[in-house]
Amino acid sequence: MLTSRNPRATCSLRPFRFLSLAAVISLILLIAACGGGGGGNNNSASSSGSPSPTQQPVAANAANTVSVTVDRGLTGTRPNLPTVSVTICVAGTSTCQTVDHVQVDTASFGLRLLASALTPVLGSLPAATASNGGTLAECAAFADGFTWGTVRRADVKLGGETASNIPIQVIGDLSSNTVPQACAGFGVAQDTVQQLGTNGVLGIGVAPYDSISDYYSCLGNTNCSATSVTQSQLVANPVAKFATDNNGVILEMAPVSDSGAPSATGTLVFGIGTQSNNALSATQRFATDSFGRLSATLNGRTLDAFLDSGSNALFFADSSLPQCGGSLATFYCPSSTQSFTATLIPYGGGASGTAVFNVANAKALLGSASNYAANNLGGQLGSSASLDLGLSFFYGRYVYYGMDLTGSSGKTPYVAF
Repeated sequence: MLTSRNPRATCSLRPFRFLSLAAVISLILLIAACGGGGGGNNNSASSSGSPSPTQQPVAANAANTVSVTVDRGLTGTRPNLPTVSVTICVAGTSTCQTVDHVQVDTASFGLRLLASALTPVLGSLPAATASNGGTLAECAAFADGFTWGTVRRADVKLGGETASNIPIQVIGDLSSNTVPQACAGFGVAQDTVQQLGTNGVLGIGVAPYDSISDYYSCLGNTNCSATSVTQSQLVANPVAKFATDNNGVILEMAPVSDSGAPSATGTLVFGIGTQSNNALSATQRFATDSFGRLSATLNGRTLDAFLDSGSNALFFADSSLPQCGGSLATFYCPSSTQSFTATLIPYGGGASGTAVFNVANAKALLGSASNYAANNLGGQLGSSASLDLGLSFFYGRYVYYGMDLTGSSGKTPYVAF
């Protein structure tokens, strides 16, 4: 039964304070937590449905690639959850551990892994130290909660690429009693597989560092107080720390049936224009701000917009689309597939482009309790201020993220498809 499957939504909240939601939200318990955007009417939507994109991912057999999988995952409750395997090594050594089912999140920045997934090597990963000598910890706020844990240094290996000796966050390795009040105010701690839905989050958005989270010094691993950090101490986007292929990523998801599928595959490609397999072939490119945001117009309204693999559906507000209710809550259940066209506007201005997407009946897509990949899954979650183009938008497309290189007098960030 659908209700026993307890499907959950993944969505992003993108004001300056929050990272993308790679953690998940129970649709049964959700109260206006994230997502949103301008809806469609007769001017922005049609009932015929537009042809779905059909690009096929490149083979994940080169050093700058890693396979992406969407399947029932670790909990069997979350559709459209793209994951990869990440290898963590004690810096400069061959003492390593591979962690599977780490979510690919293009709207957050840095690697976060559950302590429970790092048992063999955790004790050998040195914790970073704050300026007053306390253990450095991070509170990363997501739309429905937070991740809390120490900042540690490790070598991070993805495919044939290595980010050497970078800061990562280990989730849940400090007592729950140490969570600062300001951090607890963000909601539920995402410190278990059941809460997070995966073994961790791989944030590979356009920012090279996580500069928007709060950092704390924990003296004796107990008394934690806010602290300032240098850039070298910030949890780092691994891609930005690769020796080569470090100027961006391409997430290439294979197309899936318009009626949904039990699983899906894809390839995460590192670098843009650095190898024979990562040329920039997009037909539309948009400058973003330092967090990957741009603007969109839909139904005559101007909205924040972002392309986010960490969101498992197309989230926007449209009062003309019926919501499913029940265990599918605010997912949309139209009687026929609806097609939408949003105008995307680069950050800072410039030539606009379009994003065309469909929304189908979520009960039909997920109701078999065996489908975990859906290209036309949409819904409304909370604020109407954003257009969140989640993983549904990625199937059959190459989606490019150009790293923010302005800190080294390089290019400004962008997304393209």
